[in-house]
Parts: sequence; C-alpha cells; structure tokens
Amino acid sequence: MNIVVCVKQVPDTATERKLRSDDKTLDRDAVDGVVNELDEYAVEEALKLKEAHGGEVTVLTMGPGKATETIRKALAMGADKAVHLSDDALHGSDALSTSYAMAQALKKIGFDLVILGSESTDARTGVLPAMLAERLGAPQLTLARKVDVNGSSITIERLTDYGYDRVEATLPAVVSVVEKINEPRYPSFKGIMAAKKKPVETLGIADAEIAADQVGLGAAWSEVVEFAPAPPRAVGTIVKDEGDGGAKVAEFLASKKFI
Repeated sequence: MNIVVCVKQVPDTATERKLRSDDKTLDRDAVDGVVNELDEYAVEEALKLKEAHGGEVTVLTMGPGKATETIRKALAMGADKAVHLSDDALHGSDALSTSYAMAQALKKIGFDLVILGSESTDARTGVLPAMLAERLGAPQLTLARKVDVNGSSITIERLTDYGYDRVEATLPAVVSVVEKINEPRYPSFKGIMAAKKKPVETLGIADAEIAADQVGLGAAWSEVVEFAPAPPRAVGTIVKDEGDGGAKVAEFLASKKFI
C-alpha cells in the first residue's frame, strides 16, 4: 500500500508569533518551526498501517527550505522517503491554493491512501483534508479516531460529540485523524541517523505542473487587511471578602454581562 502523509511545519506555539509588515503573512523566520502536532499522529497511523499491511510511507510537505527539519522528524519516526514542495511562488498561498498545489503533487507521487492531521496549529482552518479529497476525486474520511484497512476497503470511526460514526469507503481515499487515534512514537537514535540517508525529492511548481497564477499571495481568496499588536493585559480587579464577597463577585460578573 502506497501511503502519503501530509505534514506541515508550524511556528512553536510556546513562542510569540508575528505577522510580516510587508505582506501581512506569518513571519515563519521569527520563531522556531516544529512539526504540526496532529500531523505526528498521522505519521504514526501511517507507520502502523504499513506494519500491518506492508507498503511504503511517503511524507509530503509544502513550505520553504526550513521545512526540511519537519521532513527529517517524520523520516526519523520511520517514514521511507519524502517529497518537499518548495517554490517562492507558493508563498502566501491560502487553504484553497494550498489544496490545489498539494493535490497536483499527490497526482505526481501517486497514492492509495493520504493521511493528514485534522488541522494545523497556525491556521486552524481544518478544511484542507476535505479540499484535497475534492480536488483528487477521492472519498474523504475525516476526524478519524480509528482506521481499519481490509484489501481495497477502508473503515474509520469518525469522532463526534455523541461518540462516533462508522464510515466506510474504497481506496484510494483521504483520511484526517484526531489525537485520540494513537500515541506517536519517539524517534530513536538509530532512526535519526537513518533519516539522513533517506531520499528527499524537491519539487518546484513546474515539476508538479502547478499553474503560477493559481498559488501564492496574489491568488489567495482570503487576506489580512490590517493587524495590530495585542494590547497589554489590564490590571485585574481584586475583590476583598468582608462578608459580602459573593455579592461583589456577582456584581462584577453582571457588569461584564457574564451573568
């Protein structure tokens, strides 16, 4: 089975994130980049499926040269090879353009199953899996907390507010996973060393037959019009309990229209 895992390098959520003043896009050079947390669960699930059914796991990422750090992490976990979609023309692509570019790359790579995290920690749109499936003409099975493959059939348990739905489709398919699905393995020293020798193919937009006018900031359907730094946190209100503390708290909450 040919499994492709889409991973993304995102800014470390423990650091302060900033927008660039020139084009109002996220300043990825200002902070350390890390693997999107939910994508680690996607990599783990792909490795588990490979161990159960055989085949190969390919990592696909779209981003600047710095994103190779994310690729190496996935390879160290156990993925077999990687494809890095990198081109200056891709800078500023929104979710719609990103889904188009990655779909073009996936068509070139070929796949039986595409696995992604359900959302990224920087944009948090959660729409890329569905957009990819639509562009690829493949079934989408989203928010999976469990995945089973039997021949050409795939079944998931889709996480819901009331439990889960059982969803079944035929491969090839696109699956997004949630954090409840597994526990990602930690790369071993052997895996880290082996990752240095695994093949990483770099594709530009011409290599993946991506139309330049369909990606990048100029093709984005959404934009940041204006932004400003968050104001400093105001000093809190201290309520001293002199026998009427409950009433004072209630009065304060009422003034803020919380009650």
